[in-house]
Amino acid sequence: MLNITNTFEDGIARCALEGRLDTVTAPELERELRDAIDDATELVLDMEKLDYISSAGLRVLLAAQKAMTGKDGKMKLTGVGDIIMEIFDTTGFSEILTIE
Repeated sequence: MLNITNTFEDGIARCALEGRLDTVTAPELERELRDAIDDATELVLDMEKLDYISSAGLRVLLAAQKAMTGKDGKMKLTGVGDIIMEIFDTTGFSEILTIE
């Protein structure tokens, strides 16, 4: 299960993720991000309460990164915990994504 909380202010879309980002929940996040990206100049994903991310979730993050870069926008991840960071390091995503 994945809970997504969205806010939008001054061109910045913020999405707080809680739970598991996997094959079942990735399509939901993909839909949410598609809508957020349309109007945003910056996308911030708060991962403080994210417990797990699968390859399907990584694919969604990569697609969002490409979409934001394609429109000269920015994307960053915040609150990344040790478990998720280890996945990013192992897959090389820590080199691709902006993590604060």
